[in-house]
Amino acid sequence: MKTYLVGGAVRDQLLNFTFHEKDWVVVGSTPEEMLAQGYTPVGKDFPVFLHPKTHEEYALARTERKTAPGYKGFTFHTDKNISLEEDLQRRDLTINAIAKADDGTLIDPYGGQQDIKNKYLRHVSSAFSEDPVRVLRVARFIARYHHLGFRIADETLTMMQNIVAQGETQALVAERVWQEMHKALSERHPEQFFYTLERCDALKDLMPDEKYIQDKVKNLSLTPLLNAIKHHSQEEQTHQQAMIFFAAFCFIFDLDEIDAVCQSVSAPNDYIALALLLKRHHSLCTSKDGWDTTTLSQLFQQCDAIRKPERFELLLTSNKAINSIDAKENTLKIELSSALNAYKTVDHQSLIEQGFTNAALGQAIREQRKKQLAAWLKNN
Repeated sequence: MKTYLVGGAVRDQLLNFTFHEKDWVVVGSTPEEMLAQGYTPVGKDFPVFLHPKTHEEYALARTERKTAPGYKGFTFHTDKNISLEEDLQRRDLTINAIAKADDGTLIDPYGGQQDIKNKYLRHVSSAFSEDPVRVLRVARFIARYHHLGFRIADETLTMMQNIVAQGETQALVAERVWQEMHKALSERHPEQFFYTLERCDALKDLMPDEKYIQDKVKNLSLTPLLNAIKHHSQEEQTHQQAMIFFAAFCFIFDLDEIDAVCQSVSAPNDYIALALLLKRHHSLCTSKDGWDTTTLSQLFQQCDAIRKPERFELLLTSNKAINSIDAKENTLKIELSSALNAYKTVDHQSLIEQGFTNAALGQAIREQRKKQLAAWLKNN
C-alpha cells in the first residue's frame, strides 16, 4: 500500500498558489484493508475514506468507463493492481495529473509540469470528452489562473466544443452548474468563466431556452461584470464577492428574465434577491432624480433594510461596482443611509400608548415612517 498526494494540492504547490485541501490516492490496497487501518468510508460511487487523524480524503486508485450520456454515466473499477499512472490518466487536465510521493518525488506521466511552465490547460487523454462537467471545470480554472497567463490548448478547446456540439452539456443538472459557477465567481477573473463557455457555445445550454434570453447570450456583453471586477474591493469576503459578481452578470438581463436565469443555474435565494434588487433599484442608488417617499419606501421595504441592513449595504456596494462610481457614490450612500435612519426610527411604544394594536399598530408604524421620510426629503 502506497499513498500519494494528488490533484490541486500538488498543482498549486508548483504554482506557489494558495490551497486549502489535500487529496490522496492509495495504490495497492482494498476497502477491507482501509477499514482495518481505521479509515472511515465516505464514498458512494467509489471507495473514498477519511484518514483517522487528519480526516483528509484518501481514494483507492481506480479506472472509469463511460456507460451512459451525461456526467453521471460512468462505472468505476478499483483493484489492488491498478497503477498510479492508470489512476492519473482518468483525470481531466495534465496539471491535475501530477502525484507527489512521501519523499517529495513527483510522478508526472502526462507532462503536467511542462504545461505549468508553458501555462497551458491541456487534457490528459481522449477520455476528457466523456464528462461534460470538464467543460465547466476548464472554464473555472481559466478564471482562477488567467492572471498568471494560462490559456487553453487549442486541441482541448476543440474537444470542449465537440462535447457541446454532441449535446452532452445539456445533461448537466443545475446544482452541478452552480457548484462550478460559484467557485468561478470567487476567483480573480470570473468573466473568463463566461467567456470560455461562450467560446464553446456552452453558455446557451446553461441558460433558459427562451429566445429573448438566448439572443442576449449570443450577444454576450459583460460590461457590468467587468466594471464590478475592476472596482470591487479585494478585501471583501469571498461570499460577498461571489454575490456581487453574480448580480453583475445577471444585470445584462431584463428584470423579468433574471429569476429564470437564476433558477436555471440553481442560484441560492440570497444571490437571487441581490440580483433582483440591483436591477430594480440601481437608478435610485445612482441618482437622486427619482427619490420620493414612495420610491425610497419601496427600496427599504424590498431590501428588508431594517431587519437586514447588511443586504442594503451589499446593494449599495454592488451598485457602486457595476457603475464605476467613486466619490459621488459615497455621498449618495451617506444620504441613503441617513434616509433609512429617518425611515426606521419610529417610537413604537408611543404608538402603543396611543391605543394602536395588532394590524392597526402596523399601519400606524408604516404611516409614521412615511411622514418621517417625507420630512427628511424636505430637509435634504
